Amino acid sequence: MPLAQIDHLVVAARSLDEAVRWCEATLGVTPGPGGEHPLMGTHNRLLRLATDHFPTSYLELIAINPIAPQPTPARAGRWFDLDSPALQSALAHEGPRLVHFVASVPAIGPALHAMTALGLDRGPALAASRQTPRGLLQWQISVRDDGQRLLDGCLPTLIEWGDTHPAGAMPESGVTLQALTLIHPRAADLRAACDALGLQGVVIKEGPANLLGTLRTPRGTVVLESKGL
Repeated sequence: MPLAQIDHLVVAARSLDEAVRWCEATLGVTPGPGGEHPLMGTHNRLLRLATDHFPTSYLELIAINPIAPQPTPARAGRWFDLDSPALQSALAHEGPRLVHFVASVPAIGPALHAMTALGLDRGPALAASRQTPRGLLQWQISVRDDGQRLLDGCLPTLIEWGDTHPAGAMPESGVTLQALTLIHPRAADLRAACDALGLQGVVIKEGPANLLGTLRTPRGTVVLESKGL
C-alpha cells in the first residue's frame, strides 16, 4: 500500500474564540483562518506545521459551531468525539487540548479495508467539503456513525484529499511539528495499524494512553498532550 503520512493534529475546544486564545498563549502565534463544516456542524482555525519531514502537516483547532444547524442526516456523534460528554467536560474544566490526529492516504478505500482486516472499524469514507477563498476544498474522511476516535484518539482518522491540499495555501507560522508519539496499552494493535497503512513519522510506545505532539514554537519547544482523553 502507498505510504500514509501525518496530515494534521486536532486540538478540540469549546469555542473557536477560546481556541484562538489558547493558541496565542501556548504557542505564541495567532492561527490562520479556517472554515465551516456543514456535514458536522463544526468550524475550525488552521496553523501550518510543515517541515521537510512532515511536508503537509498542520494544526486544526476545532469546535462545535453554535449557530450551525444540526448535522443532516442526524448522527449519533460528530467527528473526533466532539459530542462526548466526557470530552466536553474536560474542555470546560481544563481548556483546549490535543485529542487526535489525521493521516492522509492516497486511496482511502484500500486503507479502510486494511483497518477492517485488523478488526478496527474506522467507519465509512464520507465526502466532505468547505468553501475557501480559493474555491471549494473537497476530501473523503473516515468517520464512524458514533463519531468515536478509537484507542483514546491514538488511532488516526484517515483522509484522502481531492485536487487541493489546504496546507498549500497556509503561510509559514513559525511553528513546526517535530515529533508525534502514540502511547497506549494496545501498542501492538497501533503498531499493526500503522504498519498496514505504511504510516511514517510516528513513534509508538506501550503505556497509559497519551498522544504527544512536539512542536517548535516562538515560545520554545512545546509538547501538546491528550492525557488519555
